[in-house]
Amino acid sequence: MDNKTITKGFIAAGISNTIGVLVFSKGFTNDVIPETDPIVMSYFGLLMIILWGAAFIAVSKTFERVKWLIGIFVIEKLAYVIAYGFWFSDHSLTEVYDKDLLAGIFYSIYGLNDFLFMLFFGYVFMKILNK
Repeated sequence: MDNKTITKGFIAAGISNTIGVLVFSKGFTNDVIPETDPIVMSYFGLLMIILWGAAFIAVSKTFERVKWLIGIFVIEKLAYVIAYGFWFSDHSLTEVYDKDLLAGIFYSIYGLNDFLFMLFFGYVFMKILNK
C-alpha cells in the first residue's frame, strides 16, 4: 500500500468516526444509541469517538512521523472491538432496530468498522515500524 492510499485510509477512518457519529446520532439527538450502551456510547463517548476521528485525519499526511501514535490507534480500535463483542453477546440488534433504524444500523456496523480500521492501522504501524 503506498502512502497516498494510506493517507486516504486515515481520512476514511476519520470521516467514519466524525460524520458517522453525527449522522447515526442525529447530531447527538438520538437517545437510543446512548441508552443502548450507556457506558461506551454515552454522549460523552460519542464525542470522544469524534475526537479520535479528528486525530486520524490530523495525522493522515504525517503518519510516518508518529509511529507510536499509530500503535495507540491500533489499541484504541481493539478496545472498541472488544467492547462491541461484549455488547453484541448480551444484546439484541432487533430490539435496537425496533426503537430506531439509524441506531440499529450503527450497532450493526460499528464493530466490523472498528475491526477493519484496527487491521488498517496495524498494517500501517508494522510498515513504518519496519522501515
